[in-house]
Amino acid sequence: MNARLLPVAAAAPGLAVLALTLNAFVWGVSWWPLRFLQAQGLHPLWATALVYALAVMVIGARWPQAFGQVWRAPVLWVLVLAAGSTNAAFNWAVSIGDVVRVVLLFYLMPLWTVLLARLLLKERLNRWAALRILLALAGAAIVLKPPDAGWPWPSGLADFLGIAGGFFFALNNVMLRREAHRPQEARALAMFLGGVLVAGLLAAVLSAAGAVPLPPAPRTAWVMVALALTGGFLIANLALQYGATRLRANVTAVVMLTEVVFAAASAVWLGNEVVTPHMLLGGALIVAAALLSALEPPHPR
Repeated sequence: MNARLLPVAAAAPGLAVLALTLNAFVWGVSWWPLRFLQAQGLHPLWATALVYALAVMVIGARWPQAFGQVWRAPVLWVLVLAAGSTNAAFNWAVSIGDVVRVVLLFYLMPLWTVLLARLLLKERLNRWAALRILLALAGAAIVLKPPDAGWPWPSGLADFLGIAGGFFFALNNVMLRREAHRPQEARALAMFLGGVLVAGLLAAVLSAAGAVPLPPAPRTAWVMVALALTGGFLIANLALQYGATRLRANVTAVVMLTEVVFAAASAVWLGNEVVTPHMLLGGALIVAAALLSALEPPHPR
């Protein structure tokens, strides 16, 4: 969800892996402060807009030239939309739904990446891509299948948001590859700015329609948590940049899958959620598709 901001330098691989694991941990447990903020009356959409607005101010203060770079590159607004939709959907989903289920559906992104890479990057479909699609679809069908009977279909808003979040994250990653020649700070600002604009606009529209409550008056409890969440996301961003610029892309992708573990463990421990056998099986297939995506050998476009 972030761009690389730090220069590449020699570093111990173990430290880079630790940095990526920290990033995965922050995102894996982010549902907990988001639910706290929701309990305080701050809807996840408003919370996302607020937290990312604070992050944009920090990034803008450090790289002020990034605003002009984004403004002069209309294609980066696709990245704004993709990153903003990812964060709005994911943060809303984990605040209202089963955390493990949402994270697994979010990690269907290898399926969307195959399709988007074919459409936007003109990458050819091969047997590896076909296998990833089959694994991801099989895992999704198992996760979504009702316990009694019926078709495997999203059963509520959280399911749809989790799937949408994964799709837009795949679009985010494909656009980062397509626009890799753009300044790094511009890509980073575009993604954080997306969290402000997409979540903020959606929150404003839904609040005007009476579907989402307006933000409550500032109170010490939720303001401090919002500030802490902002700091956590910024630290996670820096950790991602540190690790991702020092490790191969496939290693980064594999390490980032630990987010599923952190999300599941924290949901069981803090949220009293139950991981069922069918969810474990479906999750294993989805994670296998993601691993296959990370370990796939390079092939010509």
